[in-house]
Amino acid sequence: MKKIIIAFFIMIISSLAVFAQSKTKIEFSAKDIYNKNITSDVFEDAEVTMINIWGTFCGPCIIEMPDLGILSKKYDEEKFQIIGIVIDAVNRKGLPDSKTIEAAKSIVKQTGADYLHIVPDFKLQNGILQNVFAVPTTIFVDKNGNLIGEIYTGSRSLADWQKIVDKLLK
Repeated sequence: MKKIIIAFFIMIISSLAVFAQSKTKIEFSAKDIYNKNITSDVFEDAEVTMINIWGTFCGPCIIEMPDLGILSKKYDEEKFQIIGIVIDAVNRKGLPDSKTIEAAKSIVKQTGADYLHIVPDFKLQNGILQNVFAVPTTIFVDKNGNLIGEIYTGSRSLADWQKIVDKLLK
């Protein structure tokens, strides 16, 4: 069991190192879970954007979503926004999976996490998502889509996220 835990932490640390070395600017042209076109221009709407990568199968992701819904309303929209990326909203061929998208809509409604949730496009799948090995994974970007701050794996409380966001907004 100890070897499994050590291997898990090595995998997480190495994935974060790969993530940090990847191209720092995030660009995409995708759709949200309601089939609306969304591009990386959405980052221009706020000084800091929190990108929470989650899955419909992930208990910790869903448990933290009510807090993320509260967090998204707590700050001036020009300073801070949250975007969710539903990592399992595409099938093995990289195409949208309607059953999973419907599940995502239901989860968003149940949790009150009514911020933007994106279905990954090819650029996201072969970019930042390629280096995500655990969900939830959360990153932050500036107005230009450049990575800022740390990469967070695992869920956090509302208070923990507020401290992180406050630090990034200074």
